[in-house]
Amino acid sequence: FPSEHFRRTWNHSSSTTFVLTSLFNESRMHLFLFSMVVVIYTLAMAGNTAMVLLIWADARLHTPMYFLLSQLSFLDIFFTSVTVPKMIAGFLFGWISISFGGCGAQMFFFMFLGATECILLALMAYDRYVAICNPLRYPLLMSRQTCLLLVAASWLGGSLNASIQTALTLQFPYCGSQKIAHFFCEVPSLLRLACADTAAYEQVLFVTGVVVLLVPIAFITTSYALILAAVLRMHSVEGRKKALATCSSHLAVVNLFYGPLVYTYMLPASYHSPGQDDVVSVFYTVLTPMLNPVIYSLRNKEVTGAMKKVIGKCGVGRTV
Repeated sequence: FPSEHFRRTWNHSSSTTFVLTSLFNESRMHLFLFSMVVVIYTLAMAGNTAMVLLIWADARLHTPMYFLLSQLSFLDIFFTSVTVPKMIAGFLFGWISISFGGCGAQMFFFMFLGATECILLALMAYDRYVAICNPLRYPLLMSRQTCLLLVAASWLGGSLNASIQTALTLQFPYCGSQKIAHFFCEVPSLLRLACADTAAYEQVLFVTGVVVLLVPIAFITTSYALILAAVLRMHSVEGRKKALATCSSHLAVVNLFYGPLVYTYMLPASYHSPGQDDVVSVFYTVLTPMLNPVIYSLRNKEVTGAMKKVIGKCGVGRTV
């Protein structure tokens, strides 16, 4: 019976303890790279936390665009924390083993937060489309209730995607090598250890990749095609610059986040190697979350103005 087979498979696999390979060795160059990763992770946590607090504290930033941006920063805080602290602990203290349940939990939260961010970035493109192409209807189409519903839908979609993929990945028997050639439990790396035919599931993984990655990309592309057409019809040069400034920040974040994910989850397994996967994963788990608040703060006058206001208040407080 299928249920009994699944129980036997689960009981066998759940006793497994996996070993995660480290990104770095003891060489000076790798020690330097490890230090850089720690610094970037710290900056990512500080930058995204500051962005959330800044948007919450400044009344001028209580708009749909900044509400969605605060959600993006909130997601990035947890998204990068799912994998990096474990990697740091593994390098410093040798804690490289991870239980079957711990591996499943790490995989679930990684996919949950990642898929939620994919959907959220598409919603941010919709917000810019409404603001530029339908400014008179913007308060109605992007009301507070609508924003809350859109964000809840992104979290629900991410949770559904992660639940399906985690359940399907963990149902395979893992009775061979226990060494995961990666610094965290990611689906493609774990499937290499399955002692069963995973070809059918890899097709399912491709389909979910289309839904979670390519559908939002198509939505974002369409939104920005309509935005570009609207911008070209603008008579005000200042209006064009402002529209392009806010859109360019979002487009930069989209390219940084979606590009590596498409490589990881859409390309066939024959195009992957453990070394390449490690580098690509570091890009979207550490570097992109650090760059997101930097991109939005440098390219956005309202954010930089709010930061200067807060810094000014802190300076006045110290002098007093």
